[in-house]
Amino acid sequence: MARKNADDDPLAPLTLAVGQEELLIDRAVRQVVLAARAADADTDVRELTPDQLQPGGLAELTSPSLFAERKVLVVRNAQDLSADAVKEVKGYLPSPVDEVVLVLCHAGGAKGKGLLDAARKAGAREVPCPKMTKPADRLAFVRTEFRTAGRAATPEACQTLVDAIGSDLRELAAAVSQLTADVEGTIDEAIVGRYYTGRAETSSFTVADRAVEGRAAEALEALRWSLSTGVAPVMITSALAQGVRAIGKLSSARGGRPADLARELGMPPWKIDRVRQQMRGWTPDGVSVALRAVAEADAGVKGGGDDPEYALEKAIVTIARAARSRR
Repeated sequence: MARKNADDDPLAPLTLAVGQEELLIDRAVRQVVLAARAADADTDVRELTPDQLQPGGLAELTSPSLFAERKVLVVRNAQDLSADAVKEVKGYLPSPVDEVVLVLCHAGGAKGKGLLDAARKAGAREVPCPKMTKPADRLAFVRTEFRTAGRAATPEACQTLVDAIGSDLRELAAAVSQLTADVEGTIDEAIVGRYYTGRAETSSFTVADRAVEGRAAEALEALRWSLSTGVAPVMITSALAQGVRAIGKLSSARGGRPADLARELGMPPWKIDRVRQQMRGWTPDGVSVALRAVAEADAGVKGGGDDPEYALEKAIVTIARAARSRR
């Protein structure tokens, strides 16, 4: 019986999981496997690495069995398949075998692009699995995780969780799962802080927040914790730069509602409110001084100085003083 090949059909003959984010790739694979086993509990699932898919292997795996069982074949790192294996997969794509679902996990780069193009031409169902390198992407991921779980979480809670956990999507997803399982009602910043306070206190953004608020002692304490737990100095200078730039952007912007300013400055409305509170002691000269301090620290941690920790401490003290220039 023919199956539809629609983007929303996990039982399409061919699924492409394209990207380098392992969690998203695993979820794409799991969705196909669960759908297949919902249709047939005896579905045979085979996961294959490039070295396991030798010439002739795909033909053997997709050949009709005596019991006509459903199969899911998952090829990991398809961009690394040998030339002979790629040729065999390309030959299979135009006429897939009924009751066989093929999942190709491909990094999406130039390597193995011919196979990727052939799969798309064949009408593959494609699931994007991009690496989330931007903080905004990880924040959007956390929000989606809460929505998918049917739970409400404040913007501040989502941001605090990202600041505390960092860039690992698996850890972020696990944290959301724990919070939704343990906490009733809306999840706010205080709740996230109680669960992840040890990690939140060591984050680079905590260092930056305390510095731009003029709280030098707390910023330095957070810095020491951050460095002792393995936070890269360059991440801290990046957070400091973001914090000072946000102060500068908002101080020079026209007044208005947070939503209007958010559109103008490219910040979420909740961040507008936070930066407004942080910028009370700042002057334009103070922003200039702080930006120079960040630039010097950045050069120091990237090899321009002998002691990255000292470069960061000096920048934090300068920024905290600049934050009090109006007081």
